[in-house]
Amino acid sequence: MLKVAIIGAGAISNAHIEAFLKFPQRCEIVAISDIYEDKALERIKQHQLNAVAVSDYAKLLEMNIDLVSICTPPYTHADLAVAFLEAGVHVLVEKPMAASLEECDRMNEAAAKTGKLLSIVAQNRFKSPMMKLKSILDEGLAGKIVHAQIDSLWWRGHSYYDLWWRGTWEKEGGGCTLNHAVHHIDALVWMMGRPSEVQAFMTNVSHDNAEVEDLSIGIFRYAEGALAQVTSSVVHHGQEQQIIFQGERARVSAPWKIAASTASTANANGFPEPNILLEEEIQRRYESLPEVVYEGHAGQIDNVLTAIETNAPLLIDGLSGRQTLEVIIGIYKAASTKSPVQFPIRMDDPFYTRSGMQENTIHFYEKKSSVENFSDLPITIGSDFK
Repeated sequence: MLKVAIIGAGAISNAHIEAFLKFPQRCEIVAISDIYEDKALERIKQHQLNAVAVSDYAKLLEMNIDLVSICTPPYTHADLAVAFLEAGVHVLVEKPMAASLEECDRMNEAAAKTGKLLSIVAQNRFKSPMMKLKSILDEGLAGKIVHAQIDSLWWRGHSYYDLWWRGTWEKEGGGCTLNHAVHHIDALVWMMGRPSEVQAFMTNVSHDNAEVEDLSIGIFRYAEGALAQVTSSVVHHGQEQQIIFQGERARVSAPWKIAASTASTANANGFPEPNILLEEEIQRRYESLPEVVYEGHAGQIDNVLTAIETNAPLLIDGLSGRQTLEVIIGIYKAASTKSPVQFPIRMDDPFYTRSGMQENTIHFYEKKSSVENFSDLPITIGSDFK
């Protein structure tokens, strides 16, 4: 029975707690830590846990914990992860992995040195439509990918950035590109690989109480010539998210949709005719693929528990988390410098460190108000892509 602790009792901690509770024969939540101890106590009461509440996470280092879930603001992730890894504890970190590539490297070095697991939350990978889409692409049924369209479209009211740690480059590390589109950018990199360069724009059109962006567009080029575009937003009504891949043979996407037009079925003048046979072939293959057993956070936590128990590989480790962050940092650098950015981003780059990010990114507004906590209302954590 693995002993689990949760650090950070904010809204996202509920997703972690509920996921761990799906595996009562494999793990037990024994502690919740938050700088506001009453929030930790409330989570314990809410979920009827046999756990202790602590305000100082250092006390957890004395409790023989096996696995810790870090659900705190991005600027704290690196120090917390390194402390627990070096204490011999496996670590699961909420997105984004950290606020800089330098911090990611410190986390990965600690994991490599200690041999403990470091996993970064990317719960969208553990959803059936995303798993199936990945399989269809890997099998090459759509042909070589020539274009990808990723829409990470959310809506957040003006007060969203009143929370004390949000809306600053120092503590939140960025706006919607880092903290909302991270899941969709992770999916792009997972399915298509890291691009070779990016051009980008970002702006703040609706939240004058935040330094960070509330809308960005990144355009990526791949070495083989393919292009991809990512829209990251917290100003879109309807909160629709999608990821579309255009292959040489067919278009496939999450939410699932297929359309195929190939050279073999095109009209003599080059105009398209649907390739019904190919569409049916891909549809049959899609339907034959298995549904995931556990979706979202539960799927990732199952993966982490299995890795601890059996030494099976993690689907999302610290190296994967770093690669996603590197693409996001590329968007910020390209938008801030108004110049194309080549990957990889190297250690001597001004955008490699958190202090360099703070100094060189565009600051749209100054944070005008700050509240310690919001009332414990439900939050949205993404589409099911169905």
